Amino acid sequence: MSLAEWKARGRELELEGFGRRLFVVERGPTQARAGTDEAPTLLLVHGFPTSSHDFHRVLDRLAQTHRVIAHDQLGFGLSDKPRLGGGEGEYGYSLFEQAEVALALWRQLGVRRARLLAHDYGTSVVTEILARRAFSPVAGAPELDAVILCNGSVNLELASLTWPQKLLAGPLPVARAFARVGPRALFEARIRKTLAPASRARFDPADIEAMWAGNVRAGGRERLADLSRYLHERRRFWARWREGLRRTQVPALVLWGRADPIALPAIAECLAAELPRAQLRWLEGLGHFPMLEDPGRWAEALLEFLDGLD
Repeated sequence: MSLAEWKARGRELELEGFGRRLFVVERGPTQARAGTDEAPTLLLVHGFPTSSHDFHRVLDRLAQTHRVIAHDQLGFGLSDKPRLGGGEGEYGYSLFEQAEVALALWRQLGVRRARLLAHDYGTSVVTEILARRAFSPVAGAPELDAVILCNGSVNLELASLTWPQKLLAGPLPVARAFARVGPRALFEARIRKTLAPASRARFDPADIEAMWAGNVRAGGRERLADLSRYLHERRRFWARWREGLRRTQVPALVLWGRADPIALPAIAECLAAELPRAQLRWLEGLGHFPMLEDPGRWAEALLEFLDGLD
């Protein structure tokens, strides 16, 4: 599915109180299955440097039983990409801010209770949300029935970062210069190297084309360097987020492509140990984008866990 086709499935929404526009896709039943008042809501939080388009191959399957909501975070995909800074019209691109934006969006959409799933960069946004639940609950935040973490380098010291990731996290002038001139061929090569070896030959080039289109839209290439500041926050605030994980008492699933060359299996094992009620589910032979590499197997594993909650 192209980015244009994905755009046609969603809408732009003006976020109340923020003056920002977010792209949001919402699918699935809003009324109940038999014996319940409402269909359960599943919130999807995407990773870096991509967008909610990452879930396009599993959306319809998940929407058979859930109200599914996925949004492009600020700086990504089809959402606004404000300049980095603290002045009027600017944005800090902190994981803390991205958490605030997500919570505000869900409140605006009337989400009162949900299952929360995050991939890659999104896992750090969600661990901040879990920390807020643990330390200082936010009024209007949805109650959580479950949390699912998928292939994200939350434990940064255990990750195997690529050289472009390290360069983008370096001094801003150098990082921005690299982001502006980095060719599409390099982008595609780096994405393919995050996949399991068996996935590379069958991976749909249209998915990489959609990732690239989301990156370059509306000056997004410069935002890559701004967004990459999140790697420093992962180091700085890890103690806070780890304690938030330890205090999370809802059922949890660590759903992991075991052949991920960046978010290594040791990270999944640490997360499963930190979360008191976690299950660890390996997806053998899949890499960093398991929902795109084998959408059927990824969705089946997720829904097996979610069905168990019911």
